[in-house]
Amino acid sequence: MKTSISGAKLAPGSNLKKLSAKASAQQRTSWYLVSPLVMVLGFFLVLPILTIVIVSFWDYNDYNFFPAFVFENYAYLLTSPVTLATYLKTFKFMILVWIFCTTIGFTIAYFLAFHVRTLPMQITLFLICTVPFWTSNIIRMISWIPFLGRNGLANSALINTGVIDQPLDWLLFSDFAVVLAFVHLYCLFMVVPVFNTMMRIDKSLIEAARDAGASNFQILTNVIIPLTKPGIMIGSIFVVTLVMGDFITVRFMSGGQSASVGRVISNEIALLQYPAAAASAVVLLITVLIMIGIMMRFVDIRKEL
Repeated sequence: MKTSISGAKLAPGSNLKKLSAKASAQQRTSWYLVSPLVMVLGFFLVLPILTIVIVSFWDYNDYNFFPAFVFENYAYLLTSPVTLATYLKTFKFMILVWIFCTTIGFTIAYFLAFHVRTLPMQITLFLICTVPFWTSNIIRMISWIPFLGRNGLANSALINTGVIDQPLDWLLFSDFAVVLAFVHLYCLFMVVPVFNTMMRIDKSLIEAARDAGASNFQILTNVIIPLTKPGIMIGSIFVVTLVMGDFITVRFMSGGQSASVGRVISNEIALLQYPAAAASAVVLLITVLIMIGIMMRFVDIRKEL
């Protein structure tokens, strides 16, 4: 009798041990499953960023760079008027491109989601939008040069129709050409998340708003746009990040007449000023992260992911 009573008393403790051992095994299994991803991210993301941060404190001369712990790279970068002018120029490009990409991307996504009724036609039209993106960014960017040049198709068409008498010089190798190329290159990054968000909107909400007497404009501003904010924010993160770090588009489409932060970093690397380039990259990374953090405060993007 005593033995059975003591066994009954020990049963709950043994069950707890079994549950604890099972939980520990599951936790170890979870760590085993996630460890390859952690190693990949650590090697290809965290380690390069740490390397850039370390090199940004090194010193350099005209022909070499060497380990040190100096702040001259950041001091010159943060106090130079060239840095301020370059960032203002880059912000101008970014704001203009974001406005055009948001407007065009929202319009295309709205048409595909609410005006194209059948799913096969939606998929077909969406694939047609992606056709230009099957080629390299460089090819798509350079293709604008013969179109916008003084003797290009745009100026020739305007002259032949009598709209202008002389070719327009500002169509190519100007800020206009840079913004146009940016919008062409990155507009799809706005279309995709906005279209994906619109396809998730419950159509009964739109019908309920229409039954309540709301106009099309009121449905757009009070139903569709608020529900599309996560997609707009995701697209904005893509566009802002790509424009802030781009350098080749500004170089080619401006004809060397405009500067950007990415192009400054490229020039510093070409001059073997790796510590200065690393410091510029760190400041650019912090700036972009701050901008992304501000955008993420407006909507909960995790609901969209």
